[in-house]
Amino acid sequence: MEQENLSVVLHAQGDLRLEHRPVPEPGPNDVVLQMHSVGICGSDVHYWQHGRIGDFVLTKPMVLGHEASGRVVKVGSAVRHLDVGDRVAIEPGVPRDMDEFVKGGRYNLSPTIFFCATPPDNGNLCRYYKHNANYCYKLPDNVTFEEGALIEPLSVGIHACRRAGVTLGSTVLICGAGPIGLVCLLVAKAMGASQAVITDLTAERLTMAKDLGADFQLTVKKSDRPQDLAKSVEDMLGGQPHITIECTGAESCIQTAIYATRSGGVVVLVGLGADMASVPLINAAVREVDIRGVFRYCNTWPMAISMLASGSVNIKPLVTHRFPLEQAVQAFETTRQCLGIKVMLKCDQSDQNP
Repeated sequence: MEQENLSVVLHAQGDLRLEHRPVPEPGPNDVVLQMHSVGICGSDVHYWQHGRIGDFVLTKPMVLGHEASGRVVKVGSAVRHLDVGDRVAIEPGVPRDMDEFVKGGRYNLSPTIFFCATPPDNGNLCRYYKHNANYCYKLPDNVTFEEGALIEPLSVGIHACRRAGVTLGSTVLICGAGPIGLVCLLVAKAMGASQAVITDLTAERLTMAKDLGADFQLTVKKSDRPQDLAKSVEDMLGGQPHITIECTGAESCIQTAIYATRSGGVVVLVGLGADMASVPLINAAVREVDIRGVFRYCNTWPMAISMLASGSVNIKPLVTHRFPLEQAVQAFETTRQCLGIKVMLKCDQSDQNP
């Protein structure tokens, strides 16, 4: 094993560096991974550009990256289910305390949870990384490392569709055709949605959405009135959707989501925008439209792996750009400019394959 551990470290707002850090040693319940593929998330770019997301503020240097997969190279003394050489996907959120949320199965809501690349916790955009073995999931032979890394955004889609109650015959509106909107589309169709409309400002992203199974694509402009967009969605579907999954965080899109959803339906808020938003709450209340939040995910990795291994979901087309770890700054700039869909960093010098 190498002695140098090249890592992508954010020192301060706008100050992204490649530097060598020590190769970690595993604790009793950990494994050390040789990282293979790590996707760049919008949150990584946001920390780079702004130094914070909401109450999570960068106060010391932090390794970025949380969409990741790798190969086990060292195993802690108490680990029984993983061996050296196993290919694994990493769930980045690991509970620290056995609190009420962990006991109830909603460990994503635990206020003390460890989460990769969320201050002050380091991520895994590096050559070697240590993680709790219970949150490393063995990949079947027919699932690639890149698919393993994409389980993280796919999990957001699974959790959102579960929260929304997507089932056989559901009609669904998805606001935003970025990476999260597209995985929500894939999961909604896999869970039985009969028709899906997806909206975006960018025609290229809607073309990708069409290729991934969207029944209708709606190009929107920032000047569009939410009520008018809601009417367009209703005309496309022949009725209002049962469910709207809002993936942009934009105030106008949240307004559209509420106006568009049929009475008795569900709006799920996935995208994160400003702390305060003006929305037609009374419209939702008198029509019994439920508004539900989404925070990351929980208990999704086994389902995601099964979906990928069975072929019920194909997320490979989401990867549009690949860079070696040494070109991390260029990769981040590509993501910042919204070029393509998903940028993947390849951390293993000896294996740059998907």
